[in-house]
Amino acid sequence: MSNSILFKQVSIANEDNSELLVSDVLIEGGVIKSVSSNLTPPDNSRTIEASGKVLLPGLFDVHVHLREPGQTSKETIATGTEAAINGGVTGVVAMPNTLPAIDSGGMVKSVLETARSDSRINFLTTGCITKGREGKEMAAISGMKEAGVAMITDDGSPVENPQLLRRAMEYAREFDLPLASHCETMQLSGPGAMNEGRRSYKLGIPGIPSISEEICISRDIQLAAYTGAHLHIQHVTTAVGMEIIRRAKNDGVKVTCEVAPHHLIFNENHIVDYDTYYKMNPPLRTEEDNARLLDGLVEGVFDVIATDHAPHTEFEKKQQDFEAAPFGITGLETALPSLNHYFINEDKMNWGQIVKRYASEPRRLLGFNPVSIKEGEEAEIILFDPTGETTFTKDFMESKSPNTPFLDKTLKGSVELVVVGEKVLLDRI
Repeated sequence: MSNSILFKQVSIANEDNSELLVSDVLIEGGVIKSVSSNLTPPDNSRTIEASGKVLLPGLFDVHVHLREPGQTSKETIATGTEAAINGGVTGVVAMPNTLPAIDSGGMVKSVLETARSDSRINFLTTGCITKGREGKEMAAISGMKEAGVAMITDDGSPVENPQLLRRAMEYAREFDLPLASHCETMQLSGPGAMNEGRRSYKLGIPGIPSISEEICISRDIQLAAYTGAHLHIQHVTTAVGMEIIRRAKNDGVKVTCEVAPHHLIFNENHIVDYDTYYKMNPPLRTEEDNARLLDGLVEGVFDVIATDHAPHTEFEKKQQDFEAAPFGITGLETALPSLNHYFINEDKMNWGQIVKRYASEPRRLLGFNPVSIKEGEEAEIILFDPTGETTFTKDFMESKSPNTPFLDKTLKGSVELVVVGEKVLLDRI
């Protein structure tokens, strides 16, 4: 980029404020040089008239599936991180359910080495709790920690053996690693493909009851309370599960949790014509759950927003029936526009809450300082036009896989610019 960029009359989003601050912002040499009014453009600078647009820290997603190694027909580290940039996300944490699974220090090093050459943003990886994610034997947690793993998780599967999970929590505590839990009671989920209820009965699709998730949440919280480990509960979908977490937090248990945009926006009633782009695990629940989860996010029960970006090929999703198709949808590119479209636009959330839950707290969760738009800070920013529009065509999307309910739909809001340090990663102005 040119040596400097001056944003004129841009609205700055800060995690501590519900109101936007309108100011000029000057970036020079990859650093935020000045945040003030009526700044004069330096020589050879680029001036962006940004009235009505929002400048916010780069987003950070602690739950994505990038499928490398082993399933690169669905996604790669290169395509997945470019999809992240397309959505204003400048840091990702990849899940370990690859082929082979990331369950050793050697695998962690290999994936991080690939990311160093293929990713233009901050890339971190998780490691497995159990070898091969098989739930039988603990993985090499010490070796993965030494190699630079960010969290441990068997995401995609629960650790069904409570004694094994207890020991893993004790190791995680000693290594100061969060343990992230996919909460599901497999004997209750069985062959289910969507939320169990009237809708599943009407469609004739086997259901996954809400108690499958809630019982496991309760169990894992009790283990975390006993061991003193930091438990992070992934993709919460039910109001009851959220209230279990709220009570545990109030009781002093070291537990954090996340909610995905699709579990705030969609519910079981959106599943019509057996559309597999609405099939995910945990499944879409009820309209009441949507409302209650949103309340919990606004209140701060949920620590972070995370997409659970889960790419699958078009053949897997569209050439199989609902029960046979794999679980999961993509989300990195749609998250910010969808949050703007459904919640900011409807005054159900404010920009400060978006920054806190999808930029600052995800970084704090992993022990990093949050990114901020302040003088002297390295630039890691996105410019977003809340009045613009984004149509999610296959040509627009950077992900290899188009499995999103938003495919060929238009949402209010557009990511206009992504800057990290001295590099402009995306420019639509």
